[in-house]
Amino acid sequence: MANSKYEYVKCFELEDEVMFPSFILVSINACNLSKPYDVNALNLMNSCAVAVLEEFADVVLAYGFSDEYTFVFKKSTKFYERRASKVLSIISSFFSSLFVRKWREFFQQKELHSPPSFHGKVVACASTDALQAYLLWRQNICHLKNQYDQCFWRLVERGMNEREAQEFIDGAKKRDLNDILFDEFNVNYNTLDPIFRQGSCILKTMVGAVVKYTETGAPVKRQRREIITVHSKKIASTRFWNEHSILLKELGVFVEEINNVKPEYVRSFEFDSKLMPFTWVVVRIDGCHFHRFSEIHDFAKPNDDRALNLMNSCAVAVLEEFRQDIVFAYGVSDEYSFILKKSTDLYERRASKIISAIVSFFTSSYVMRWKDFFPQSELNYPPSFDARAVCYPSAEILRDYLSWRQVDCHINNQYNTCFWKLVASGKSKREAQRSLKGAQLQKKIEELAIDYNKLPVMFRQGSSVFWDRVDNVLIHQENGESSENYGKVIVQHIDIIGSAFWLEHPGILRGFEAPN
Repeated sequence: MANSKYEYVKCFELEDEVMFPSFILVSINACNLSKPYDVNALNLMNSCAVAVLEEFADVVLAYGFSDEYTFVFKKSTKFYERRASKVLSIISSFFSSLFVRKWREFFQQKELHSPPSFHGKVVACASTDALQAYLLWRQNICHLKNQYDQCFWRLVERGMNEREAQEFIDGAKKRDLNDILFDEFNVNYNTLDPIFRQGSCILKTMVGAVVKYTETGAPVKRQRREIITVHSKKIASTRFWNEHSILLKELGVFVEEINNVKPEYVRSFEFDSKLMPFTWVVVRIDGCHFHRFSEIHDFAKPNDDRALNLMNSCAVAVLEEFRQDIVFAYGVSDEYSFILKKSTDLYERRASKIISAIVSFFTSSYVMRWKDFFPQSELNYPPSFDARAVCYPSAEILRDYLSWRQVDCHINNQYNTCFWKLVASGKSKREAQRSLKGAQLQKKIEELAIDYNKLPVMFRQGSSVFWDRVDNVLIHQENGESSENYGKVIVQHIDIIGSAFWLEHPGILRGFEAPN
């Protein structure tokens, strides 16, 4: 809606469309999920994956094991115009939201102490042969990783520390891991639950369902789609594929069997560009369908300070989590921009990992903190956010980007304030839109007797989040006193278009190291 001299910064945004007819696969991995052979953790991951297929009609197949999942979109998908960053961020964000909401179903006696995050990537498979190779590769990795994990964690539980267990296994490379399991723990690997050995395949299939009964009592059946979870020995086989008509229809035919695949070949499919070095990186996240979300959850109009403060709280958590890389954030409404310093090497500057890790951490924080800001309201369904990463070459252009967002905040807030004032006066939403079309907002504000300058400054200027550093604090220790730096993340509602703020906080644009 807003139009300003700062609009030019949009030209730095690059398109990242996965060109048709390549298949789009989204692969996500949980960050720091311990003991991945825990059956409860696997069932939680599976439950989240099922919900993804229920939510997104274009996802027809998912395969997961340990702490990872891959989602396969139908070949003809136009999901978010096939833009890799959008597709990846929405899936990873929604998955993390589900993970938090479903945690209690699988870990009733264990608290979820910190927001989970998932880093991921988009894989573009140019043909059904490439898709078949990818699925075979991941299931082979499932087998190898599970053998290792089964041995490793049993050794740890028996008393070894993690380094000792690793050295024991690595030193026994010539010995089959199955033999270690049997000799050390009397465990026959082949009798372990298939969920460990073969992973979980979730797909949509057609089943006959009884929809009514005739006058004589005979059932009348109709075909309908159902989501099923199977633990098949070889999901990349022609036999498995041919058993499921939806896979043939939406993904194509596997012509012949394959038994071996080179990992280097499959890794070449990864749609994973690195961000330009020595540039400021902005990761901007936006709520998905938040107009509907705000209506269902009865957000106050035009601004709900509870919702805005929840967003701010999540932004603070992101800065604390990525303290060595994110130096500033600016938020308004259902969006937030996170600024990574020029020298960041987070995830080796891989755009997909940076985007997915930040947006999934923000989303899971949002779900976990919901009750802190809406104690009387239930979270009716999992929210999600999309994200993109954009590089800006200089501090001046970065400041223009932030100015663009703050100007947008100001103009949008003027419009929304007028719009909801008109609705409150008795006009329909359509009538309010017509009344504001082409109008000068400042004049409308005067006509509607709105004292705009008395509105909360957070509504008018958005929220700026950054490290407030305090230097040279005396720390009392047993062996004497020492001087250390410390700081905290603060939220302020201030003008960031002018120079005053940046002169007062010069370390932000220098990309200083965050306090420990």
